[in-house]
Amino acid sequence: MFFIPGPLIAILTFPGIIVHEFAHVLFCRLRKVTILEVCYFQTSDPSGYVIHDEPSDFTSTFLISMGPFFVNSLLCVLICLPAFIPIHFFGIYSFLSYVLLWLGISIGMHAIPSNQDARNVFDQAKLAIKKGNPLAIISFPIIAAIFVFNLLRFFWADLIYAATLAFGVPALLF
Repeated sequence: MFFIPGPLIAILTFPGIIVHEFAHVLFCRLRKVTILEVCYFQTSDPSGYVIHDEPSDFTSTFLISMGPFFVNSLLCVLICLPAFIPIHFFGIYSFLSYVLLWLGISIGMHAIPSNQDARNVFDQAKLAIKKGNPLAIISFPIIAAIFVFNLLRFFWADLIYAATLAFGVPALLF
C-alpha cells in the first residue's frame, strides 16, 4: 500500500467532492432545511462542507447525511456505463472513455458519508429510536458500516468501492 497526501487525492477527485456536497444541498432543499454555508471544494481539510440548520425530523437527518451515498453511487454507475460498453463489447478504448471513467470513479470514491455525517445520524437515531422509528433502528448497522469503511479508506476502500460500481455493476447488467 502506498500513501498519497489527502490534498492531492482531493485535487484528482474534485468532481466527487463537489457532487458529494451537492447531494447534501439537494437533500437539504428537498427536506426544506435552511442552508447556512456551502463550500463545494477546497484543498484543505475538509475538502468540502455544508452547514445547515438542525433538521426537524430523523428522516431528514438521515436523507441529508446519506444523500451522497445515493447520488454519488448512482452517478458513478450512470457515467461509467457509456465508457464500459464500448470497452467491454468492442475493445474500443477512447479518450472519452477514459475521461468518463475518471469522472465516474472520482464521483464514486466520495459516495460514502463522512464520519461527521454518521455521527449526525447516530445522535438523532438515539432519540428517534425511543419513538420506535424503524428507520432509526436500521440506521445503526449503516452507521457502523460507515465508520468501518472510513477506517478502510487508508487501504483504498473508496477506490475499490468506486471501481466495483464502475465495472462490477455494468458487468452484472450485461
